[in-house]
Amino acid sequence: MFNPSREQVRQFFTEAWHKRRNHGVLTPLETMAADLVELHPEYHADLEDPERANADFTVEEGRSNPFLHLSMHLAINEQLSIDQPPGIKSAFEALLANHDPHDAAHIIMEALGEVVWEAQRLGKPLDSDKYIDLVRRHATRR
Repeated sequence: MFNPSREQVRQFFTEAWHKRRNHGVLTPLETMAADLVELHPEYHADLEDPERANADFTVEEGRSNPFLHLSMHLAINEQLSIDQPPGIKSAFEALLANHDPHDAAHIIMEALGEVVWEAQRLGKPLDSDKYIDLVRRHATRR
């Protein structure tokens, strides 16, 4: 299983964004990453400045970690493309009734963050059923 280091993740996103801005040739995964960066202009300066890209992003600063956020987007895109865990794609489609795709991905991200945090806290595997349930519950809210 691929388990990139913090530096490799940051390098991947900064290089993909650099290639996009300079009209370079991107791999399909780099294209997906650069598309996600475009959706997040609040992260552009972080990815364009090596010093900022290597900074620690702490809760106390009141800023989200752009690399964690973008990585979660990539993970969700992969989940949706293969419907894993089963039901995530239909739950996403239900969200699309009231949300644009990017906002729907952020709703999924919140649910994913919650179940990952809980799994880590309890030392248990991620609860896929709870994950899908959280997304579906949000989709049925008006």
